[in-house]
Amino acid sequence: GLEPDNLRVIAPWVGGGFGPKAGLYIEFILCAKAAQELNRPVKWTEQRGENMLSMAQGRAMVMNAELGVNNDGSIVGLKARVVADAGAYPAIGAILPMLTMQLSQAVYDIPAIDFFAQSVVTNTTFIGAYRGAGRPEATQMVERILDKAANAIDMDPAELRRKNYLQPDAFPLTTLVGANYDSGEYERSLDAVLEASGYADLRAEQSRRRESDDPMLLGIGVSSYVEVTAPIGLHVEYGSCEINDDGSATIKVGTSSHGQGHDTAFSMIVNDVLGIPMDEVTHIDADTQEVARGAGTMGSRSLQAGGSAIYEASQVVLEKGKQLAASLLEASAEDIVVGEGALQVAGVPAKSISWADLATAAVEQEIEGGLAHELDFDGTDSTYPFGSHVAVVEVDRDTGHVELLRHIAVDDCGTILNPMLVNGQQHGGIAQGVAQALWEHVQYDEDANPVTASLMDYLMPSAAELPSFEVSNTETASPRNPLGAKGIGESGTIGSTPAVHNAVCDAVAHLGVEHVDMPCTPQAVWKALQNV
Repeated sequence: GLEPDNLRVIAPWVGGGFGPKAGLYIEFILCAKAAQELNRPVKWTEQRGENMLSMAQGRAMVMNAELGVNNDGSIVGLKARVVADAGAYPAIGAILPMLTMQLSQAVYDIPAIDFFAQSVVTNTTFIGAYRGAGRPEATQMVERILDKAANAIDMDPAELRRKNYLQPDAFPLTTLVGANYDSGEYERSLDAVLEASGYADLRAEQSRRRESDDPMLLGIGVSSYVEVTAPIGLHVEYGSCEINDDGSATIKVGTSSHGQGHDTAFSMIVNDVLGIPMDEVTHIDADTQEVARGAGTMGSRSLQAGGSAIYEASQVVLEKGKQLAASLLEASAEDIVVGEGALQVAGVPAKSISWADLATAAVEQEIEGGLAHELDFDGTDSTYPFGSHVAVVEVDRDTGHVELLRHIAVDDCGTILNPMLVNGQQHGGIAQGVAQALWEHVQYDEDANPVTASLMDYLMPSAAELPSFEVSNTETASPRNPLGAKGIGESGTIGSTPAVHNAVCDAVAHLGVEHVDMPCTPQAVWKALQNV
């Protein structure tokens, strides 16, 4: 019964978001109602077992694919049949297979695609977004069937991919399944990851082990992917920039930060545009009293949408500042340039005025709106990051145990603003993608009772189970925002799972094993070896 103006929502750092926290759960409403009725704060604490039953789960698709390939490796068509488990409550169950469809052409020039998906309700925990949300499923399907095709025609899997890539001059491109690709240099990322991994040497070592009948089987997996960031209309975002009396800046944005480093990235943008030191920029988000509107953080959209909003608002503030500085310094506005914490006359650094003095002058001269501006940035469409991964695994032939020896990733998220933040997202995403390929699995018994009741059952890995990932980047700017940026938050998850899965299947392929379903646990791999 509250009016929106009487309700304030503050979202503090919540740790990882990853998708399941994007929705509104009934417990939130009950807490608010209880607080209203009792007229006192109400705190809700959820146990891990309760969380694993009630919070949205991810993936849950069964995919069947057929790929038509000529003997020379050229792809002639893809047929896919997908059944998506929506769980007991549909939620966004239909959106996820839709995104899988939109990315089913992947990075390849496929002349014909036949895609059919069903979203079905079951008596299990409902399915929602999980880091990637429909895009990892598409990449997994296409990349796995590509490796099977490579084996069938006796062609190196990396070369099969190279032969079928969409070329840079094809962009912008509307694919057969309706995705509007902005830019891409797919072969460049493949070349980079093959070189970084020492791919030829790895294949030579694999041949040596096979010839010597080594029981420790070496597997090498390759994957290439394209994904969509700021999908399904999420390319519009609010941002504002204001110069304070002391010359510092306050920025507000409709995205929310919960560990990604938004305050660092957005402060860098203001520093670059206005010359105000980063430690003098205050970043405000996730507070409905402070931020006028916004779509939040999802779909790896924050920099390209929120960052671009901050950039464009800062540019307007800069133009206001230049006009004011020109009149105060008796110069042409075209001759005003940005200095450190000030505006100055080009070629005459001594002739300058600080942002603090400009803010004071703006008040004295009653400049409309002051040195501040707010806007809604519209990127017109989504962006499409891409990349290539190589995974190297060792499989114990006698036990089925899989050890990930190396994982090499070359991801392209457009123009990079902060390499450290990008690499952090790569590492985190890869860890989750590897976990899906090797360990993580929610299981139910025949009566739909959950067997996976804790993280001990779920097998979420720690750093001890993972190698140090080898990550790097190529940069292919997007034309759809002024920063040239694309998202990076989900790329690692999308590229890593099929690379690791392909590596496990590659390790045992020469023994007659055609496929191992994920997760590739020791039991699953051992069983596949026994059934040859």
